[in-house]
Parts: sequence; structure tokens; C-alpha cells
Amino acid sequence: MNRRAARRAARLAPATGFVSQPEPRTIGLYGRGKQLVAGNFLFAGHLVEAPGTLIWDVPTPSPAFEAELQGFAWLDDLAAVGDATARRRAQEWTFGWIERFGRGHGAGWTPDLTGRRLIRWINHAVLLLAGKDREQSLVYYRALSQQTVFLVDRWQAAAPGLPRFEALTGLIYAGLALVGMEGQVDPAAAALARECAREVDSEGGIPTRNPEELLEVFTLLTWAAQALTDAGHVVPTAHLAAIERIAPTLRCLRHADGGLARFHGGGRGLEGRLDHALASAGGKAITRHGVAMGFARLAGGRTTVIVDAAAPPEGMAGASAHASTLAFELTSGRRPMVVGCGSGAPFGADWHRASRATQSHSTLSIDGISSSRFAGDGREVLTDRATITTLQQSDTAEGHQILAGHDGWRSTHGLVHLRDLSLSPDGRHLAGVDMLVAEGSADRARLAALRKRTGDPGFSIRFHLHPDADAALDMGGAAVSIALRSGELWVFRHDGQARLSLEPSVYLEKGRLLPRATKQILLTAHLQELEARIGWTLAKAQDTPLAIRDLDRPETDRG
Repeated sequence: MNRRAARRAARLAPATGFVSQPEPRTIGLYGRGKQLVAGNFLFAGHLVEAPGTLIWDVPTPSPAFEAELQGFAWLDDLAAVGDATARRRAQEWTFGWIERFGRGHGAGWTPDLTGRRLIRWINHAVLLLAGKDREQSLVYYRALSQQTVFLVDRWQAAAPGLPRFEALTGLIYAGLALVGMEGQVDPAAAALARECAREVDSEGGIPTRNPEELLEVFTLLTWAAQALTDAGHVVPTAHLAAIERIAPTLRCLRHADGGLARFHGGGRGLEGRLDHALASAGGKAITRHGVAMGFARLAGGRTTVIVDAAAPPEGMAGASAHASTLAFELTSGRRPMVVGCGSGAPFGADWHRASRATQSHSTLSIDGISSSRFAGDGREVLTDRATITTLQQSDTAEGHQILAGHDGWRSTHGLVHLRDLSLSPDGRHLAGVDMLVAEGSADRARLAALRKRTGDPGFSIRFHLHPDADAALDMGGAAVSIALRSGELWVFRHDGQARLSLEPSVYLEKGRLLPRATKQILLTAHLQELEARIGWTLAKAQDTPLAIRDLDRPETDRG
């Protein structure tokens, strides 16, 4: 269907120019642009070194790699460099795409990739047309027109959510920019407004619960709203209302260092994208209180704690869901400290599967079993998920507190996990209590039957640390000292009812070739009664580099 629609579009009369001079809105990275110019192609976790090679002749090691090529977001990075060599690469690769794929061939003819590509081609038109004669410019406009008509026919084939937002935003951009395409603007704007009402809930969240994906949706909506406003069009009410709902949710999901919480397949967000999008949206800088998109935020001083306080998303929205219920992240100032492993999707199927497990997050797990289970047909469909059993939040003079529980192990062990977190107002002290409880008679019977078969169930509480945090066992193995590059020293302690160790871990980061080695604090114990209760604290000890050196001195000598 996509190929037929593309070929049909090629037979229609093309636009011959722009209605107005487009203004670039997308942000690229200078460093990535320099790598592209040098012939180092890093996409979807794969690096292909091919200096002097046309980008369309580069071997594509995965479908995700090819999709990133076809989406043309890399034009932002070349534009960030902006010199003669970067401009030459941008033009060669864009006109090379027209020659090779412009008649409807290739993997790039999907509604979402076409929308993403149109936005970049229009944003960077000045870069792409610099020095081109009229005949070459008409080739460019013809290709833009063909893709616009393709979107008119096929945007509804895009999957709901981010792919459809990309397709419709690209169609709006093209309708506003190209001569003869003005009639496509109002229908596309109305369709985008309907998607806003359908996909963005009353709390400013989206079904996938992926913070980075929410940022991408928000960015597209702000781009489309600004483009419509600049062209004298009225932005539909549902469109503006979605922007107003999302903005405080994103602020709630943003750590003290400006990065997003990394849950359900999302990363920290492209550098500068969040601040730029929030500034473009305008309005009051309101941070949502309570739970936003299923996440709770504790903040004090220069410290932020973000907790996954809801069940993983279901259905198609859960295709990249993680079993991370009650996991948390902690950032102190500009330094992430307690993290989750992140998304393993860029590193292959095995890493993707492992990264979704509860053990890859900073929370409790039982017997190596995730709190939500994925099974079946290669798509890792969510078949049994934790549900929240209790959720309470309070703000007092003593600090910000959240108590939450889930029943992810009720069916297998008869147990409910409760987590109580309290952050002091100055952000220097986080206290936590993790509890396992067999609540009712049916739960106790299930736990007793399990004990007869396998003995007392074992459980672990993990605190994955950021690779830049330097951790070491201290006080004869009774505590862990965590030194941040800012000079801060934090100390982890627990109540002694579990075994403390420092173990290897990984940090999975988009844009890198390999997982980064790091460490995790691990508390292990067995449930010997009907319930277990483990208390722990993370407390800031010092704020100067001297504190790090103090670790080498005997405990009795420290001031």
C-alpha cells in the first residue's frame, strides 16, 4: 500500500517553491555532525566507519539503523556544523535519496518516517538549496510534493501515538510551506487535534508511559502550533490543551540535572530538547504535584527522586514496557546517582529483554522473578503485570514522603511489596523501607505451599549506580560510600537485616556502542516469616573533594 501510494503521488503536479522562507526549529549536535562528516555513522547502537561513502551505500546492520537513516534526523547534526563540508554532505545525501528512493522504493516510505523526513527537509531548506540551480531546486520541490501527497493518503496507516504525531506534523509543515499544498493544512491540523484528545490523557501522559517519547510528542506539538500560528492559522483548542497538560508532566519527570527519568524504554532526552520545547510552549512554569503519568516526584534542595508508581502499560503501548513498578532514580544537583540500567533495545534482543526485567531497576525482586512478566511470541507481550495496591503521598516539615505497594508476586508467592520513601526538605537524606507482606489467608496459604516446595523465598533490593559514581564498601563492609564527580560524598546504610554487597552492573545509554560498566548496591535476604522489613538510608556526608580523600583515613580519625 505504501509503495503504491508513493508511486501515485509521483504522478501529480509538484509544487514549485515555498510559500514562505522556512525557519529551522530542530536542534542537532555538533559532535555528531563532525562524526558524520568524517564518515562515522552511529545509529541505533551500531557504528559503521565508511569515510567518503555515500550514506545510502553504507551497510545497514539492522532495521532500526536503516530507519534512522531514512528519517533524516541526522540533517540536524550536519546543520549544527554548518560549514562547507557539512553542507556538501547534506546536499549529496539528500539528492542521493531522491535519485535512489524518490519513486517510492525503500524502507523510508512509511507515514512516520516520511513525516520526520519532511520536517527536516523543510527546516533545512536553506542548507539543502544553497548553490543549487533552478532545475535542481525543482527536483527537490517535486520530491517534497510527492511525500506530502503520500502523507495525505497514508497518515492514517501510522500507528497511534508518536508515529501518527510525526506523520501529521510533517503534513502540516509541508502544507504550510509548499506552494499549492495549502489545502492540506486544515484537515491535517484537525486530525492532529483529534489525536491529541485521544492520546494525551487528562494528566498529560501517553499510553506508553515513556518519558522520552512524551517529550518527542510534546516537541512535535509545539513545532506544529508555532508553525500554524506563524502562518496565521488558528491552532485547534484540543491541540493547545494537550500542550498545556503535557508541560507540567514533563517538568515532574525532569531530574535536577535537566535530564528525564529513564523508564519504559526512554532515555534522558536529546541534550537541550526539553528546555527548548518547554520554552517554546510558553505559559507558567508549573510542576505537577502528586502522580504524573504514573510517576511520583520527590524534591528537596538540589536532590530529585522519581518513582515509577504505576503498573506497566498494557497492549501495544506496552511493547517496550519495563517491570519497574516502585523502582526509583535519584539525582543530586547535576549528577545522577541511583539509576536504572536503561533500555537495552539499541544493543540487541538479549539486552532488550534483560533491561526490561525488575532486576535491571533500583527496586526489590523475589527469586529472580520480575514483578511483571513478559512471555510468548518474540514480541515479549506483557502477560502478568503488577498492579498498585496502595499509594499515599504527603509533604510535611520533615520532608516529602511516598508509600506505595504492588501485588506483582501475589500469584506466584502470595506476597505484596510495599515501599516507603522519605526525602528530607534539604535533599540531603533519603530514607527507605521495603516490606514484603502476605496479607490475607489465601496469600498465606500460597506462601506456605511455596515454602514446602522450595524453602524460604529469597529476595534482593538493588540500587544501580551511575557509571560516574565511584562506590566502595566502607566501615568494614557495613556501608557503601558513593563519591560523585561534583565532590559530594553520599553514604548508604541499612538496618542489618540483609546482606550488603557491591556488585557489577551496566548502564545502557543510547548513542553508545557498548553498555557502560558500573556497580550496584545489593541487599539480599530470605523471607523467614509472613513478612519482612528492610530499612535503608542514603545520606549526603560532605560536599567537598576532601570528603573523598577522607575515605582513606580510619573511621576513628574522621572529623
